[in-house]
Amino acid sequence: MNFNSLKKNLKKDFSPKHQLKLAILGDTATQFLSTAIAGYAVEKAIKLDIYEAPYNQIALQFKNPISDLHDFKPNYILIFEAETKLKDDFYKTAASERTSFAENKIETIKEYIATAKQLGSNILYFNFCEVDDGVYGNYAAQYPESFIYQCRQLNFELGKLASETSGFYLVDLLSQQSKYGINFIKDNQLLIQADMYFTLDFLPIIAKNVIDIISVRLGDLKKCLILDLDNTTWGGIIGDDGINNIQIGGLGIGKAFTKLQYWAKELKNRGIILCVASKNTENIALEPFQLHQEMVLKEDDISVFMANWDNKVTNIQKIQEILNIGFDSMVFLDDNPFEREMVKQNLPLVTVPDLPENPAEYLNYINSLNLFEAANVTQLDNKRTVQYKEEANRVKAKTYFENEDAFLQSLAMACKAEPITAFSLPRIAQLSLRSNQFNLRTVRFDEESLTNYSSNPNHQVISFSLKDKYGDYGLIAALFLEKRAKELFIDNWIMSCRVLKRGMEKFTLNHLVDFAKTMGCDKIVGEYLPTPKNALVKDHYQDLGFKPNTTNDSLWILDITNYQPFEVQIQTII
Repeated sequence: MNFNSLKKNLKKDFSPKHQLKLAILGDTATQFLSTAIAGYAVEKAIKLDIYEAPYNQIALQFKNPISDLHDFKPNYILIFEAETKLKDDFYKTAASERTSFAENKIETIKEYIATAKQLGSNILYFNFCEVDDGVYGNYAAQYPESFIYQCRQLNFELGKLASETSGFYLVDLLSQQSKYGINFIKDNQLLIQADMYFTLDFLPIIAKNVIDIISVRLGDLKKCLILDLDNTTWGGIIGDDGINNIQIGGLGIGKAFTKLQYWAKELKNRGIILCVASKNTENIALEPFQLHQEMVLKEDDISVFMANWDNKVTNIQKIQEILNIGFDSMVFLDDNPFEREMVKQNLPLVTVPDLPENPAEYLNYINSLNLFEAANVTQLDNKRTVQYKEEANRVKAKTYFENEDAFLQSLAMACKAEPITAFSLPRIAQLSLRSNQFNLRTVRFDEESLTNYSSNPNHQVISFSLKDKYGDYGLIAALFLEKRAKELFIDNWIMSCRVLKRGMEKFTLNHLVDFAKTMGCDKIVGEYLPTPKNALVKDHYQDLGFKPNTTNDSLWILDITNYQPFEVQIQTII
């Protein structure tokens, strides 16, 4: 995709999934950057209302309480400061103060963050390209009074600040420099003539990075990597070549497949679900995972292993049924163009990269797509593979039961409901960001906003954790509640789709009614706000016995005075 195609996107009619306000501030001209970002947002069905601040007015826009930025109150504030302007500021700094240059810049950025929080805005901040000024040569890398030393320290401190600060996110321009080189990123001629920094060729790349960060916070994220095996996960064909002759390990082209496996394992360790869809005999396909000493991926790393002679479309559909996640959260890797095209045609929501012919180029190409942008990471993420393997066992066991109730009873499910704690807060925030299908109002919280919400005495957050004889699901649902006189309003109700059709909705409502009564409430009010992804729960409140509000058709009311609890096959953990 080039700049002109992004520009043409602005003339397209489309049905937006999301509408957001974005302010763009820069110390160089940002017109082309603004166009590219708005154009790429269309690709993600995001409609942006953009305020582009006057050139080089970043500090003024933040500090002036009657500025257009303050009046606009954007969802996101994008700040781009060029390393060329940073260098100018450094040169104007007294020699005695240069060792504190990066530290002082961070303090200024902290002031921006404080103002953004007052506006209810998040900040997207570009880190800096690192371009040596040639004043000290190689010695600059170890000399605190050099520009490159301070620039590197600033980038390090920016990363630290972002890791500690909610609502402040880095657009990693520095990693793009290492990938493409400064001459591809920066147009020196355009910078001199028009004070525009980015080349036209680079604008689509950086626009994608900006929208990736925003999209993932809207719940548009990849959760699953599905791997073909022959000539994708290893070189050769296991059924023909045998376990001793597939290409894997430290020699020749085998190194490329090994690097791909290491990358996949890192994804698994941060919570991405790994699955296999391969045309193979299962016991033969499993041999490398079980017996090959140079295999990085092991059988335990794979949540769902589909090796048979069905087509890939059918196997991916089976994987989706087991995982119960959206097709749009899946990525499928296959070296065979025919297989890729079959999946694209029949499962258009699945992301299917067109891998290069040369396996040595696989990983560089995949990484250039930035498929697995993360919203956050918790310590529980590395347990996800185990949880989905347990779910596969449940699905298999279900086939032995003739009716649903008998199967549910056999699971011996037990659930613990408890108010939000310091331990559960990060997981609740992550579930809020990741849940799309079972999400009644699509109100999302990061850790800081959830902390603020739950500290309000009129608010309550309740989490639900489930386990059964096959294992521990972990934290799978949360209620966000607001007491309004004698009514308890459900600000949001979210649940992992892994526990659909287990009776958790009814169990949760039983607990909610008991809680509402202890709060002196006689009614519970829920609301369903439709999105392109949550049609699954459009009848949720009606199915649970709520009555429609006669004046607002999005609201549902449950009189709990004579509430009769639902019968469920879930025990309460006290």
